[in-house]
Amino acid sequence: MTEAVVDDIVAVLPPLLNALEALGYFTRHLHPPAFASVMNAIGAPDHALRSAHAATGAWPEQFAGLRERLDRACNETLAAFAGIRDVERGNGDLVAVFRALRHLPRAQEALYPLSAQFPPVSNFFLNGANRGNEALLSRLEVGAGEHTGIHHDHNEPGSRGGFSVYVPEYYTPDRDWPLVMALHGGSGNGRGFLWSWLRDARSSGAILVAPTATGQTWALMGDDTDTPNLMRILETVRDRWNVDASRMLLTGMSDGGTFCYVSGLDGASPFTHLAPVSATFHPLLAEMADASRLQGLPVFITHGKLDWMFPVQTARQTQGALAAAGAEVTYREIDDLSHTYPREINAELLQWLNGA
Repeated sequence: MTEAVVDDIVAVLPPLLNALEALGYFTRHLHPPAFASVMNAIGAPDHALRSAHAATGAWPEQFAGLRERLDRACNETLAAFAGIRDVERGNGDLVAVFRALRHLPRAQEALYPLSAQFPPVSNFFLNGANRGNEALLSRLEVGAGEHTGIHHDHNEPGSRGGFSVYVPEYYTPDRDWPLVMALHGGSGNGRGFLWSWLRDARSSGAILVAPTATGQTWALMGDDTDTPNLMRILETVRDRWNVDASRMLLTGMSDGGTFCYVSGLDGASPFTHLAPVSATFHPLLAEMADASRLQGLPVFITHGKLDWMFPVQTARQTQGALAAAGAEVTYREIDDLSHTYPREINAELLQWLNGA
């Protein structure tokens, strides 16, 4: 690389990663009544990023691909900040905030391929417990191969029914690997929700599958078109990679978590563990579920005390109903969690899945 290119990368990467961390904090702690205080907590990392990005010069043609990815990561990050800043100024509502946050996974998707070249980027895509884990970073230096890294199968933005998959770069077919199938929330998509789990799958060594619902959200009423599609996706993944049939987790956020119950409590479900997050549940689901399926079924429920969409009392009742029906229920109630995804729970879910 030329000195000018190196100088630009050194100047842009730190503020870019800082801005992405701030958006992650904002996404996790977003609670409508606390919007102003969360904005105050993240400060203004977008200002430093905008200045650093604007100061970059022209690059030689051979670095065009690298430049395009870096520019796209910066522009998507700044677009997310622009949207939430607009709401901060009184223009728009919570829907506008969610719309702005759609830029965050796009920024991460643009940036991730640079992790094989730049250690700070690779470190960014590890969970907190593994930041600076030199042995793990060394194993990840190989980069993605034909059968590892991120793959999308009919899962372009706006499409329905496809899936995205992440396979750790250090995957080898000589052993079976745990699998996490993570279901997005209502109106979301798997391509974006993949990033809620990637750091932990990459850190701990798990195959991560993020499907997109066949409709605008999961089939919570009427004909269930999603369960057959999830089974098709699961078989596609299992045909290509070695999956441990005793460690297959079905998890999801909001409507995705509710669908974990709908699909995962079916007697034919192949999933060994269920982990709904910020989900709702009707007691009839426990009564209608296959009784033998529920006996000893590991279920990990996570819910926030501040949840404004599905009050926490629902989760408490669900815990009681499933335990009474014979499930092995683990319950986590998070004091400062609103109706957002608590990425910090992923490491504990993987330990639970692995029997640790």
